Amino acid sequence: MTIIGNLLIAESEKRGTNGEFHGIEAATGNPLPVSFGGATPEDVERAASKAWAAFQLYRETDLESRAAFLETIAEEVESIGDSLIVRAMAETGLPRGRLEGERARTLGQLQLFAKEVRDGRFQELRFDGADPSRKPAPKPDLRLRNVPLGPVAVFGASNFPLAFSVAGGDTASALAAGCPVIVKAHSAHPGTSELVGRAVQRAVARANLHPGTFSLIFDTGFEAGQKLVADPRIRAVGFTGSRRGGTALMEIASRRKQPIPVYAEMSSINPVILFPDALKNRAREIASAFVASLVLGAGQFCTNPGMLLALDGADLDTFTQTAAELLADISAQPMLTPSIAKAYGDGVAKLERHPEVRSIASGKTGSAYEGAAALFETSAEAFLAHHELQDEVFGAAGLIVRCRNLAQLNEVVDALEGQLTVALHIDDGDQEAVTSLIPKLELLAGRLLVNGFGTGVEVSPAMVHGGPYPATSDGRSTSVGTLAIYRFLRPVSYQDFPVILLPEPLR
Repeated sequence: MTIIGNLLIAESEKRGTNGEFHGIEAATGNPLPVSFGGATPEDVERAASKAWAAFQLYRETDLESRAAFLETIAEEVESIGDSLIVRAMAETGLPRGRLEGERARTLGQLQLFAKEVRDGRFQELRFDGADPSRKPAPKPDLRLRNVPLGPVAVFGASNFPLAFSVAGGDTASALAAGCPVIVKAHSAHPGTSELVGRAVQRAVARANLHPGTFSLIFDTGFEAGQKLVADPRIRAVGFTGSRRGGTALMEIASRRKQPIPVYAEMSSINPVILFPDALKNRAREIASAFVASLVLGAGQFCTNPGMLLALDGADLDTFTQTAAELLADISAQPMLTPSIAKAYGDGVAKLERHPEVRSIASGKTGSAYEGAAALFETSAEAFLAHHELQDEVFGAAGLIVRCRNLAQLNEVVDALEGQLTVALHIDDGDQEAVTSLIPKLELLAGRLLVNGFGTGVEVSPAMVHGGPYPATSDGRSTSVGTLAIYRFLRPVSYQDFPVILLPEPLR
């Protein structure tokens, strides 16, 4: 399918005139064919106007039609075929197998939300009948349902060009809730975004929906994205990216005349805690699994393990030596963009220069566009004294923190910022120590794992992909799984309404 580089605003397309940019081949840094035009403020205004007009109709679509629309999007994305994978491989440097799996995940998310819509539980219908005879005052008739917030701005992620992008989880959950979506495509994979955007546009037409139900815009800087969040017709934001980017959008949203929620997934180092009995019995086995998780996707997952806590001693030495040996044989991998590759290199160099950090091992070096894995260690005392050691290094870099005892390990846990995941490696002899720590960990992260690693986020009704700040902007929410739909809903209560005036589900 042909990539043109146009904005897709409702049913139409046009060339953006606010500058231009090219997709970049991740492996070489060379520009790919076809340039993309950035959206002007007028383009954003038009997309928002169309979305608001669509909302008045789309919010009340029957559940079967809405579910069928989500399934149609999945069909259209799948119909793009191999050209989608080929383009995504070029723009991101990710391997074919990873991207084919991500496409399947994207289709599965859409189908899961279609099932959730048909089920209807997300409406949370409640009926509390009247009692005119109640004393001292009659009891009113009350009925409740969740209603969609309104048009949602979705910012595509750099590291998941399909599953967290144009037709990814934020878009799927917002559309499932009854909210039109305007996607601001990520500049790391604009061609991939256009291909998927056209698929969604076709699905809107096939479903006979108002064309403003979906739009896709490009931005040559930050202007269009900022304008989108500030537009009064936008009622919520979904974002996956850096802490700096997420907090900037939060500030814009908070300064609006009517502030809106920004659901931003931002920064997490995903601590791994090795308990003494597990470390004693399985040091080499855990080290092998840790390295595999650390380097997965060149460390560019939201949930790669960037920090490891354990008690100092011979067992940790065994773990560290094994991890170092494995890491030394791992080749550098392409990073998503040249700028991400540079930022990763700068982060690793900063750790190498830190006076309280020791370099343990590094993988094989590669080109300027590739990232070599790196492993470091420090003491608990140094970690507690230097807050910058909590900073996320986006890539395959890990920091081991050596603790004198479990009491000091608890101190480090108390000092940590909010996280997406915490992984616990335990054996039978560790249960007492783990039991006392779990209440703290529940306040720290959205997902707790035993004898595993956070990479690999199951799309499930029971999944939470979120956590306290700065992991996300709102630790009560998730961007993966069916609970994600509730980000874009709010409850409305109807008191003493004549039946004829009630919304159909409440009659």
